[in-house]
Amino acid sequence: MAFMKKPAGQARPHGGPNAEGQGRPGGKFRKGGPIRRKVCRFCADKVEIDYKNLSLLRAFVTEKGKILSGRITGTCAKHQRELDTAVKRARMLALIPFAVN
Repeated sequence: MAFMKKPAGQARPHGGPNAEGQGRPGGKFRKGGPIRRKVCRFCADKVEIDYKNLSLLRAFVTEKGKILSGRITGTCAKHQRELDTAVKRARMLALIPFAVN
């Protein structure tokens, strides 16, 4: 009995698409207003990425030593690649630890 179909026209409880083919209401808006697009920090401020700038690199590395993705930080693909290379260089020169114990 767990696999019984719902009658047509009844909305799903989690807000997904229902029988009328509607998606979730207000897809581009959240509780506090519209979703703001993340802007690349390096494009906006014209900051150079350098493996010696440790304070900048540490902002893009987690406590465990993982490099944060561009999705999370809002960095564009070009600068994410440069950032990736700079962090790896800094690790090889022992300026930044690979991982924290």
